[in-house]
Amino acid sequence: MTTSRMLYSLIATALGLTELGFVALTAAKAEPRAVIELFTSQGCSSCPAADKLLSELQSDPSFIPLTLAIDYWDYLGWKDTLALPGHANRQRAYSQMRGDREIYTPQAVINGVAQAIGSDRAGIESAVAQSHSAASPLSVPVAVTIADQRVSVTIPARDEAAGSEVWLCPVSGQVSVGIGRGENRGRTITYTNVVRRWIKLGTWSGKSETFTVPVDAVKLDGVDAVAVILQNGSSTQPSGPIIGASLTSLN
Repeated sequence: MTTSRMLYSLIATALGLTELGFVALTAAKAEPRAVIELFTSQGCSSCPAADKLLSELQSDPSFIPLTLAIDYWDYLGWKDTLALPGHANRQRAYSQMRGDREIYTPQAVINGVAQAIGSDRAGIESAVAQSHSAASPLSVPVAVTIADQRVSVTIPARDEAAGSEVWLCPVSGQVSVGIGRGENRGRTITYTNVVRRWIKLGTWSGKSETFTVPVDAVKLDGVDAVAVILQNGSSTQPSGPIIGASLTSLN
């Protein structure tokens, strides 16, 4: 190989490594652009398509997809094994805040301010854009670290939206459920990033603050990650856009 060809090869290799490094760095530092809360039910025949789509959306590092199972379809013959009563209250509060009173499954709520049919990929993308034109969601970075058997959540100083509540949600990354009765009888459905609890860490003052909780308090059976939501209102009565969020593995 001539000297010039060797030099070309070295430059090309260096550029390739630089490009790969840039891609990896970009992916690792991708800022979230949307929290997608999917209100779904094991007793809803229209929901499995949305549950599948949510698992696909997880591959986009700028999305924080969460499954919020509801219980108001339990009367159809199958008691949802993942539902929390507060999730239906949260869904109702969102509808009142938007003013459309639309409550259904599968419903995706985007950044706390927009909604779409949970199985409609294009509709969800449109709602993401709508949420950013109607508000300034996810404008506050949320850093989560796991060390010394504690989960620490750090929020920097910001002038806007002081008084927002900080919520930590233990999450199960994947849960497969065999459904024995109701509209989905005989099906096994896999749910993604299932929210198992809501733990209030505190109220953010607008100053730089760090909130901590023992890992043992959140790592329940099947829990392998934590989502953090910074939002006005409570877990069941949200009153504004989600202004900060994170999804972090416990493993």
